[in-house]
Formats: sequence, C-alpha cells, structure tokens
Amino acid sequence: MSDPAPRKWEHRLRITLWVLIVPPTAWAAHFLFSYLWAAISCAKTGHFATMPWLYIGGTVLALAVIALAGWVAWHQSRTPGDPPPHQESTRIDRLRFLATATLLLAALSTVGVIFTALPVVFLRECT
Repeated sequence: MSDPAPRKWEHRLRITLWVLIVPPTAWAAHFLFSYLWAAISCAKTGHFATMPWLYIGGTVLALAVIALAGWVAWHQSRTPGDPPPHQESTRIDRLRFLATATLLLAALSTVGVIFTALPVVFLRECT
C-alpha cells in the first residue's frame, strides 16, 4: 500500500501552485478592464467617470478574488513544520514557501488594484 500523506501533500502543492498565479492574474485583468473602461467611456461620452458602479463592481470582484487566494495561502503557510532556518528542502518547507510567496503576491496585487482604481476617484474629465 502507498502512503496517503504524499498524496495529500501533492494535492496541497497543486492547489498552492494554482493559487500562486491567481492574484497577479486578477490584478492584470483589473488593469485591462480599467483601461478598456476608460477608453470606451472617453470615446463615447467624453467623461471619464461614467457608470462608476460597473467599475466599482469590477474592482470589488478583483479584490475579492485576491482576498480568497490570500486566505488559502495564509492557511497553507501556517502548516506545521520545522522552524527556520530551513537547512533541508522538505515537502512541507516547499509548501510553506510557496504559500508565503502567494500571500506576498496577494498583498502586492491588492495594492496594485487599489492604485489602478484611484484615478476614478480623482479624474473626471478626459483630456
């Protein structure tokens, strides 16, 4: 019989690898949405902040996706294991490293989404 622990670890690692790309992808999608929304609004009406509820909804959706990825990463980074410094590369250490990297990417992506959304607050006219 095979040991069930490696299967559980492999499953968690796969989840961590997929969750790792979610925050920057949500940030990139929000960035693209922001520029397309601004270009279409300026071309059609000449005003930047038309239909801000659609934009606010897209921003909230991006932040929710990033928060969900950060929540998964936070739980996986709290997996019990050896304390630092990590002299050996164990499965748990790799899992916790990837989860911590995902958590940091989620924080960076949150800041990126907020900074991308700030022009809606300050800009009203297309120039």
